[in-house]
Amino acid sequence: MTYQQAAATSPSPASGHLVGVAPAIPRASTGQHRPLDLREVRLSSDGALGAWQQRNAEATIGHCITNLETSGVLDNFRRVIGDSDAEYRGFVFADSDLYKTIEAVAWEIARTGTTGWDGWLDDVIALVARVQEGSGYVVTWIQGVHPEKKFAELEWTHEMYVAGHMIQAGVALARAAGRDDLLTLARRFADLLDDRFGPGGDEGICGHPEIETALVELYRHTGERRYLTLAERMIDLRGTGLLKVGGLGATYFQDHAPVREARDAVGHAVRQLYLNAGATDVYLETGEPALAEVLHAQWESVHHRKMYLTGAFGSRHRDEAFGDDYELPSDRAYAETCATIADLHWTWRMLLAADRPVAAYAEIIERELHNALAAAVDTTGTRFFYANPLQLRPDRFSEENAPRDRQPWYTCACCPPNLARLVAQLGSYVASATADELALHLIADAEIDAPAYLGGGTLRVSTRYPDDGQVTLAIDGSASLRVALRVPSWSERTALDGEPVTPDPDGYLRLTVTEPVTLTLDLTPRWTRAHHRADALRGARAIEVGPRVYCVEQVDLPDGVALDDVLVAEGAELSAQEQGGQMRIGLRGILRAERAADELYPGAPQQAEPGTDLAMTAVPFASWGNRGSTAMRVWIPVV
Repeated sequence: MTYQQAAATSPSPASGHLVGVAPAIPRASTGQHRPLDLREVRLSSDGALGAWQQRNAEATIGHCITNLETSGVLDNFRRVIGDSDAEYRGFVFADSDLYKTIEAVAWEIARTGTTGWDGWLDDVIALVARVQEGSGYVVTWIQGVHPEKKFAELEWTHEMYVAGHMIQAGVALARAAGRDDLLTLARRFADLLDDRFGPGGDEGICGHPEIETALVELYRHTGERRYLTLAERMIDLRGTGLLKVGGLGATYFQDHAPVREARDAVGHAVRQLYLNAGATDVYLETGEPALAEVLHAQWESVHHRKMYLTGAFGSRHRDEAFGDDYELPSDRAYAETCATIADLHWTWRMLLAADRPVAAYAEIIERELHNALAAAVDTTGTRFFYANPLQLRPDRFSEENAPRDRQPWYTCACCPPNLARLVAQLGSYVASATADELALHLIADAEIDAPAYLGGGTLRVSTRYPDDGQVTLAIDGSASLRVALRVPSWSERTALDGEPVTPDPDGYLRLTVTEPVTLTLDLTPRWTRAHHRADALRGARAIEVGPRVYCVEQVDLPDGVALDDVLVAEGAELSAQEQGGQMRIGLRGILRAERAADELYPGAPQQAEPGTDLAMTAVPFASWGNRGSTAMRVWIPVV
């Protein structure tokens, strides 16, 4: 069945309409939300998210393409067929960097209609085709280095993980550009996995979840039920002891308990969050109550007890893992970029699965985008953080995947192309449609085409958010549109056309837009107190403005003052001030040094006297490190 045929037989509720270009398109009607076509949401480059998307297109994607060559990813393919005599470079899953970059290109083609990538796509897809075996298998580390390990060490070899990214890239390219050459190759690999590990075959799961969500999306795209069945089987088999876990232990792989019994997030953070996204995809198609129950418990575990203020996850460098509940050290936060990306994918699927609007899901996505993920790439779009700590001490040394400064690439380069594919698809997470309204989840300067069954028309959202709290909605022509507009929980004073308003209990304000209306959100800077169980944060406060978390950098302090010696008074006054197009926060600090600074940090003697009252400036966490890798902290001790 072609995609067009599948789409024609899978209408959304009340409409007969199915979106064709988006990263997640449920076929079933388990939840009330349906995603919009990526082309129906056009982010303006004048807004924060649209400007990031433009920078991603102009710099990040091309940077990834260049580094696929220089890092050896493409040579790894060539050497399998004798076109390169270079040694294999990168980790066993390096092939996935290519597929994530192809997916980024696909969504960019959908967004802009550009054909400038066609030649590159022709070349790299033809290369993959030449490397692929007749069976459908294509993993260059196995084929070119250890052919004896094929499907023999699933806990380590990432073969299904690589296949998952290949499938997602193939589906994206077919949807976005109408070309199915990569999808054809990916289906051959998927068919091999189904033949080998499907019902009646070998019992096997991947040590790194990701294949599950890819198989569900392949089912959605093709209508082939066996792909969904294989995803279900892999969910069912996890936690049954199939993986040889070694010294890392079963929790590292989320293989310690069956998925339907695992109510707490544990182990390698990215793996847990990708697994949860895949399980939610399965639930979206099957509606299985047991999956719904455990996924809600997992979501509570992740977001109420194990999430950093910035929307980052993973408190331990060892095993890139979740820690215990409320174990959230700022300076040793691992907070991998890919973990936040995985969580955004999962949380969006949880939003789609909800039988009612849940503003908390959208608010988490917003927190992730404007903080942890925005900080993961610099202003050029070509340097990246793999780990995203909330504090950098002045004597902190760089580690392989946790350097002091953003890096142009990594030996384990999972994060840069993953970020590129996410930003290219950002429009997909702005809004969704229900049977009777357009739900606006992310506040962004954009044009949004409403589905025909809601009356059609284009909704224009005009805003400088999150730099400004005014959001104007207007519908073109004589159209009328029912809109559910999310009002952030932190907005204590919200007004519509100057009159105070209160959102519905679900966090959304219902409007029928016929004439332009303006919502004003409260962007008063606020102090945030950590949960009392987070021992690493006792006696400290953080600054937030709207969805943004703020930090203080050493570069903004007077000469002779060490950031680690600065405290603030409880409830100190905060004042907003725009500088260079950036909203900064002014506050007063107090210098409290126990010892001379030259004892603590040789070469940086402290000249200011203890007790000195200091003028300080806080900047958005997303912007830190663009002026050098000086000390930084989000949580400031209170005197």
